[in-house]
Amino acid sequence: MHNRSPFATLPAAPYYIVAFSSQRTTDDDTGYGEMAGQMVELAEKQDGFLGIESVRDASGFGITNSYWRDEESIRNWKRNVDHLAAQKQGRAAWYETYALRIARVERAYGFNTHGTQAR
Repeated sequence: MHNRSPFATLPAAPYYIVAFSSQRTTDDDTGYGEMAGQMVELAEKQDGFLGIESVRDASGFGITNSYWRDEESIRNWKRNVDHLAAQKQGRAAWYETYALRIARVERAYGFNTHGTQAR
């Protein structure tokens, strides 16, 4: 188990967010966790990748936010051959439905009990 924070460490805005909301199917888990891990490792190597945050509840609904330097970085990620293969597999076996939203983050702020401001 790792001690990594579930919060992405991000630079000051502006930057971009790709919000991926999905509902998993209930009939096929084969390889899903492994593929998800591989996609995170692949994204981390992509130029312009800034971070990722992901959660999934017991019903299979999940949200993954990935953060990117610019729109070109997002386009390059979308064109990545391995990522395309994972998308195809996801539609065929793992997702009942999903929605993808891309936005520019203009401001970001937060709070934590340690007295430092999250960006």
